[in-house]
Amino acid sequence: MSVKTLKINDVDVAVEEGATILQAAQEAGIRIPTLCHLNGVSDVGACRLCLVEITGSNKLLPSCVTQVGEGMEVYTHTQQIQEYRRMTVEMLFAEGNHICAVCVANENCELQDLAVEVGMTHSRFPYRFPNRDVDISHERFGIDHNRCVLCTRCVRVCDEIEGAHVWDVANRGAQTKVITGMNQPWGEVNACTSCGKCVDACPTGAIFDKGVTVAEMRHDRKKLDFLITAREQKQWTR
Repeated sequence: MSVKTLKINDVDVAVEEGATILQAAQEAGIRIPTLCHLNGVSDVGACRLCLVEITGSNKLLPSCVTQVGEGMEVYTHTQQIQEYRRMTVEMLFAEGNHICAVCVANENCELQDLAVEVGMTHSRFPYRFPNRDVDISHERFGIDHNRCVLCTRCVRVCDEIEGAHVWDVANRGAQTKVITGMNQPWGEVNACTSCGKCVDACPTGAIFDKGVTVAEMRHDRKKLDFLITAREQKQWTR
């Protein structure tokens, strides 16, 4: 396979043809914030936090789904991008019910970490306070839709790694939500194998182990790393 050479933040980078800008940046040790990206599953460009500027393009592009090109010049942390990222995180907080002080994933939440990283001190947007439900019908796990950021990691992990196809996305616009089965209570979905991959893949406290309380939820990062090769080696968790 041929190699493509490009510049990321004026740093020369060489990467295999077909790689994404995000992959090239990671190999070069350049951090690009993400929320919907998860190593080992396909990328969908849902969160828009990994937007980058490319010389010659009149729009920002999501680095997780944009392939590298020969001679490409990429910038990952311009003032415009930083402002967009902060605005995106602010909107995520405003459109949901993210009350960190009473969340099971407090201090172990990627959204919380991103808020600190982008310098968010408050949201300039009015909070919507949506009326969202909590499903604890499963004997081991629960989902609190108030904390869901629609990253669809749970959907892709269940589909591409576990092969159970329990999770999906329903509705449109402000009514969009992840669902189990054919919008059944999670505990009634016979296809669920109770593997827990969706729990470990969730970046917030939306999908959680039953029985945990405030700040007790701990996502097992080793399991997330393991997902990269799980399909090839047939080694499953839980």
